[in-house]
Amino acid sequence: MKFKILTLFPQIFPGPLNHSLIGKAFQEGKFAIEVINIRDFSDKKSKSVDDTPYGGGAGMIIKANIMQKALDHVKISLGSKSKIVYLSPGGKPLNSKIANSLKNFKELVLICGKYEGIDQRFIEKNNIEEISIGDYILSGGELASFILIDTCVRLIPEVLGNKNSLKSESFHDDLLEYPQYTKPLDWDGMKVPNVLLNGNHKEISEWRLKKSIEKTKKVRPDLLKKYESKKKEEK
Repeated sequence: MKFKILTLFPQIFPGPLNHSLIGKAFQEGKFAIEVINIRDFSDKKSKSVDDTPYGGGAGMIIKANIMQKALDHVKISLGSKSKIVYLSPGGKPLNSKIANSLKNFKELVLICGKYEGIDQRFIEKNNIEEISIGDYILSGGELASFILIDTCVRLIPEVLGNKNSLKSESFHDDLLEYPQYTKPLDWDGMKVPNVLLNGNHKEISEWRLKKSIEKTKKVRPDLLKKYESKKKEEK
């Protein structure tokens, strides 16, 4: 899997992608990144890429013609099994379902916005999907790209080492993950639940499901509704 990243700040990469399990996968070639500096396609000596918004307002907008030059450059070597994504607070919220669909592409072009965004005409002309990592604003799309890449890469077989890890994580089957415990058995007067110590895998599975449902109901009731609806459809 390859990520082609259009950014105004190429020096930020690979950053956190070069560390931990994701970093190991990067170094082993399980995924690759190519960083494209949007400023390279500016027609000005100053390498500026933005201008003031029509209609007035604060901030600057990245120009459509510059973005198009950058994207056209990327498209030259882009395969058929690819997708273009603009990381934007105005996009669809990133979730496990979207991540699972994105991981099936061989190449993802990630456009990192800045300032007040990108001229809408560029987005519409290229039929670009907008994806958001949450209901808040970042200073640019670079941090969001790290999150999207990490989310997709960890779904690649063998990246996590244990294929069962993904099955028990939060958001699998629309439930949050159950509580986890490790040694010591008794810490600060708080003991590990007995059910996890008896070796009865059926009882452990039932306890974990119960705790997942309880936590989801308390923290994310919206997810619990999806889970219950899915279970009704399966009957």
